[in-house]
Amino acid sequence: MNSYDVIIIGAGPAGMTAAIYAVRANMKVLMLDRLAPGGAIINTNEIENYTGQGVISGAELSIKMFEHTQLLGVEFDYKTVLEIEDRGEKKIVKCEEDGTEYEASAVILATGTVPRKLGVPGEDQFTGAGISWCAICDGAQFRGKDVVVIGGGNSAVEESIYLAGIVNKLTVVTLFDLTADPKACDKLRAMENVTVYPYQDILEFTGDTSLSGVKFKSTKEDGTERFVECDGVFEYIGLKPSSESFSELGVLDKFGCITVDGEMKTSVTGVFGAGDITAKRLRQVITACSDGAIAANTAAKYVESLRG
Repeated sequence: MNSYDVIIIGAGPAGMTAAIYAVRANMKVLMLDRLAPGGAIINTNEIENYTGQGVISGAELSIKMFEHTQLLGVEFDYKTVLEIEDRGEKKIVKCEEDGTEYEASAVILATGTVPRKLGVPGEDQFTGAGISWCAICDGAQFRGKDVVVIGGGNSAVEESIYLAGIVNKLTVVTLFDLTADPKACDKLRAMENVTVYPYQDILEFTGDTSLSGVKFKSTKEDGTERFVECDGVFEYIGLKPSSESFSELGVLDKFGCITVDGEMKTSVTGVFGAGDITAKRLRQVITACSDGAIAANTAAKYVESLRG
């Protein structure tokens, strides 16, 4: 069994920053992720608030971060983690691929989040065939067509602005009002091909062999029902933590997020959390990086304490 000082599960901004700090602390580090390094930011068209970068695409920032880890010699492997077994001073990370197992003194959990779904009729039928959760990935196929975006938060508004620049007509449907950054909301509302329907509840996605439209209903007293024809739908209704593999560790809150203290320690000695998977109020690239740096620093000190 391969043994490491620190194993980092997740290669998003939190995980990659943790890897950089851990290896610079003279730790033997392994970073694991089942997908390409970068996490959710790979699918972000533009990032404007990462200090020192100005405007940069999520994919470009991901590449820069990963190249930094490789420059420092961080080991990386594509693995799907199934379970972490706590054996006191040693943690066993069990992976799906070939039953691979790794041993580490400290583990940093940085697996991030995945998009939530509505769970309404037609959603499963048209998933990947009209309904998407990634405008950067799939937006181009709807160029010049009519599209609906569901959601009113930062992701919904930012991706709506991007989509409005390439589609014919964009309809934004949200359960509340637009709650994103006010400047972004103003920019979206000012676009001529955009219509916003606040305070609406999605009822159904319609269509036979292909998506034809969205039915929704006002949450106000009148309960007005509407139907908007469209060729594609992009959902941005929030995120859920990717924490299923850690459910037996006893480090999750009722929402499935990892509970950590100010040093990114969980309730299990030698297990740390970082990034969007942790219970926190602000989920941004820069805060994920901050979490990763703190987690790695705390983990390295813990490993050093075991060495005596």
